[in-house]
Amino acid sequence: MENPIFTSDGLFHIFRWIHFMAGVVWIGHLYYFNFCQTPFFNEADAQTKSACIRGLVPRALWWFRWGAAFTFFSGLAMLMFEGHRLGWGVYSTSWGVWILIGSALGSLMAANVWFIIWPNQKIIIGSANAVASGGQADPRAANAGVRASVASRTNVLFSIPMLFLMGASRHLPLMIEEGSNLMNLFWAMLVLIGLIELNAMKGKMGPMKSVAGVIHLGLLLTVVIYAVTVWVV
Repeated sequence: MENPIFTSDGLFHIFRWIHFMAGVVWIGHLYYFNFCQTPFFNEADAQTKSACIRGLVPRALWWFRWGAAFTFFSGLAMLMFEGHRLGWGVYSTSWGVWILIGSALGSLMAANVWFIIWPNQKIIIGSANAVASGGQADPRAANAGVRASVASRTNVLFSIPMLFLMGASRHLPLMIEEGSNLMNLFWAMLVLIGLIELNAMKGKMGPMKSVAGVIHLGLLLTVVIYAVTVWVV
């Protein structure tokens, strides 16, 4: 009898297992940073905050960024695998529509980790180490903190609808008719999600500054994405 782990279904399950484990590590650290660490830093004295930035934050960021990387690449492998196995038309089904929107959010989140949050956090950590060694603070550190914070809060914002969509792919089917124009949905999501991501890159915190604010906005974004998808499809 063939061992099921060595079948195509077994391989897909390995990718999914990695995806789940890495995603828990990644999103767990994302919520830790935003819901626990940031409020603590706002209340901590300068010496305590500096010690945490130099000792705790680099360790947490290691798990955070590699969790994001493994989540992204295992998810990409699953998308390629399903497209090859079931045919690329599967992404025009209810499952495919939800998965692709959720994957777009997750991909932007991973990009934010590696290309905005991590580079700016390296500046902050380097500045804290320099000051602790008797040197001067990096003048870029203040702006780096702002950029990293906005991108991180945007990732929290994106994570709420992303998790909804991943669950919806299996448990909340869309009524997609044969004449449905999914290209309209593509453009609608591109504008909506693109504007939010542009703010992550260049904009301000706005209502995301508080934990309650970013959670409420995430719930609102979930409702908007769901409503737009159902309406356009």
